[in-house]
Amino acid sequence: MPLHPNDSPGFLLWHATLRWQRGVARALAPLDLTHVQFVLLACTWWLNEQGERPTQVALAAQAGTDIKMTSQVLRNLERKGLIEREVDTADTRARRLRVTRQGARLAPRAIALVEQVDSDFFADIPQPDAVAFLRRLVQLPKADTTGIADKKTERAHTGSPTDPDAGADAVFQ
Repeated sequence: MPLHPNDSPGFLLWHATLRWQRGVARALAPLDLTHVQFVLLACTWWLNEQGERPTQVALAAQAGTDIKMTSQVLRNLERKGLIEREVDTADTRARRLRVTRQGARLAPRAIALVEQVDSDFFADIPQPDAVAFLRRLVQLPKADTTGIADKKTERAHTGSPTDPDAGADAVFQ
């Protein structure tokens, strides 16, 4: 017999995700950013802060987004003056990404707003417990600040069926 919806982990996760996404969308609306624009801007800003100039493919791997959709959203962020896409001198097919001054001012503000939404959403769960549980759900490794974009890009290109991030695109779009 099928589970009652209120006893179904997938159904509950669906509703929890919708509630969280609505909070994020509300927080970002005054900044004129969609959720996915925020994720790509924040990831680009963070990688730039680590001294990296990611390609669009590396950014998609870092963010867990589809490469084609990433390219379209980046064009919108470029039109808004938040990022610059420059042709990679080593590979003219690739575009290297850099946040503009405007993007560098906006990204930390947007991150603070989203982190507040996260804090409110997970208020009843100790932060380490929430992170550990969510890390198990998405099967991401612990944070490693060295060469993150390059490692994920390598995995994205191998298409390994054992790659824990292989199915992440569907979850985070």
